[in-house]
Amino acid sequence: MKKRQTVAKMAEILQYEFVQNAVAAALLASIACGIIGTYVVVRKIGFISGGIAHAAFGGIGIGYYLGVNPLFGLIPFSLFSALGIGLLSKKAKVAEDTAIGAFWAAGMAVGVLFIGLAPGYAPNLFSYLFGNILTVPRSDLFMIAALDLFIVLVVFACYKEFLVISFDEEYAEASGVPTTFLYLLQLCLIALTVVVLVRVVGIVMVIALLTIPPAIARNFSRNLFVMMVLSSLFCACFTLAGLWLSYVFDTASGAMIILVAAAAFTVVAVAKRFSGST
Repeated sequence: MKKRQTVAKMAEILQYEFVQNAVAAALLASIACGIIGTYVVVRKIGFISGGIAHAAFGGIGIGYYLGVNPLFGLIPFSLFSALGIGLLSKKAKVAEDTAIGAFWAAGMAVGVLFIGLAPGYAPNLFSYLFGNILTVPRSDLFMIAALDLFIVLVVFACYKEFLVISFDEEYAEASGVPTTFLYLLQLCLIALTVVVLVRVVGIVMVIALLTIPPAIARNFSRNLFVMMVLSSLFCACFTLAGLWLSYVFDTASGAMIILVAAAAFTVVAVAKRFSGST
């Protein structure tokens, strides 16, 4: 009886357009998250991802100041931050953590500055910081789908090169592979993925969704492509489960999504520990 009531309740809420948009956003975001998150985990560049995500806040502030969709400010600013961090660490020989810290702080400062200069009140700011998947409009879905398509095409075109630099960058460089260019390209793809995930879990928690699903997938396969597929599936499960639980308990959707992912990660880690897996 309870199962029937649950199914009926789910069917009822799915009739609302904002819920349909939220489900579509969750599934679309899972594609980029699974693919790019796999590279983040394999290359151990989670801190860079967090730096790009927080630096991208400057783009949101500029978008509000200009009176346009904040995502239009978020895309170029996140790409600028990604390239800035990459070029400083690779070309200017600045320590990577220093470059990340500088852009992290500067991006947040730019965001706060322009939001303060913008006329009126920024009502949706909280959703960009901590995520609110229920507020994603249909127009943003088309933008997220376009970014997904671009990410998939780039990864498909550069799959072999990305594979080499992910596991042995020194060998790739000795073999004539343009490692710096590919590294910067990967950072740009991370930046675009941040744009996709910001509407789902917000800037503050993007790094968790970028790393937890691939980290879980790595327990089941070391094959890069299989990891991407599993990561995308796990991410979809976490976002949909978090969305449902946030509705049931009337809580913030972004936080609930991350808590579901963290709980799954803990269960898998504990199970691996007691099973004696390596």
